[in-house]
Amino acid sequence: MSESSEAVARSVAERFERLYGAAPDGVWAAPGRVNLIGEHTDYNDGFVMPFALPHTAVAAVARRDDGVLRLHSADVDDPVAELAVDALAPGSDRRWTAYPAGVVWALREAGHAVTGADVHLASTVPAGAGLSSSAALEVVVALALNDLFGLGLRGWQLARLCQRAENVYVGAPVGIMDQTASACCEEGHALFLDTRDLSQRQIPFDLAAEGMRLLVVDTRVEHSHSEGEYGKRRAGCEKGAALLGVDALRDVPYAELEAALARLGDEEEVRRLVRHVITEDERVERVVAFLQAGDARAIGPVLAEGHASLRDDFRVSCPELDLVVDTALGAGALGARMTGGGFGGSAVVLAEEADVPVITKAVEEAFAAAGFRAPRTFEAVPSAGARRLR
Repeated sequence: MSESSEAVARSVAERFERLYGAAPDGVWAAPGRVNLIGEHTDYNDGFVMPFALPHTAVAAVARRDDGVLRLHSADVDDPVAELAVDALAPGSDRRWTAYPAGVVWALREAGHAVTGADVHLASTVPAGAGLSSSAALEVVVALALNDLFGLGLRGWQLARLCQRAENVYVGAPVGIMDQTASACCEEGHALFLDTRDLSQRQIPFDLAAEGMRLLVVDTRVEHSHSEGEYGKRRAGCEKGAALLGVDALRDVPYAELEAALARLGDEEEVRRLVRHVITEDERVERVVAFLQAGDARAIGPVLAEGHASLRDDFRVSCPELDLVVDTALGAGALGARMTGGGFGGSAVVLAEEADVPVITKAVEEAFAAAGFRAPRTFEAVPSAGARRLR
């Protein structure tokens, strides 16, 4: 464990002991993620390619056997919340506590004898930035409970249960990508994930070795997956699959795209959604091929294509995201696109190392000129997935 990780673990453990009067049984961490390519494909059984960030949710946890769940977050100005595990029910909680409580509910509903816990959380994953802060929160709690109760679940199984917690308990219709990325990513790699069967391939992704950087630009425009627009698009994709007679849009080959769109007739909104998903799956496969061939610079135009599709077909961008992408490309970036569910959040920018200061300054100046809140920019470094710290 690095010195910084040890310091974080110690700090969270010490706060736990002050809150609950005893030391935790352990400390765990789970990261946020950036999705390199493959947006809104996961709930269509398609392909995605996220990697983990160094930003993490950290949890100090102690097992309880009396049916009590106590939750506290260093990031929320609330006292310790006390819940009865037998009383946990979907839709019963609209606070931040729904995420960890939903994990306990999902584990118990799946037949795992989780009898309570004391939990203290602290996170450095920016909330509302499209970097999966909620998934990190879910996965770190799931991993801790998996260890403390000896459940023997693997990373992909924990991800499935965390997705169910968010879909059913929280009420957000998210796909499986975020939780799987947090649970399963490896340092120095991007995760090529087939969301239908959850098969995974770790693709080496070391831009620094090739003189490049991938920036995350947080527009500071917050979004929420549980709001209606995300659900409308998911429903539109499901309608498209039904009209085309397939189980999911993943089943429409890229080579048959035009024929499929023609079959949708005057369903213009559905046509746009279908076109994005099918072309986005093909973009993921192209990025994988480029990276495996050692040609990381070639992914830049593919990222830009993905943004245009998300902006024009899926219509989940916003003026701030478009400004980041347009400005970065105009300042010499190799590629750029929004990342995450959309309606705010963050964009990724692929750039030569030498061009980073110019691009960063150009984006900051463009935001100031537009009267937007100043963005937050940092380098995205492929990092480790969920793990026990102590």
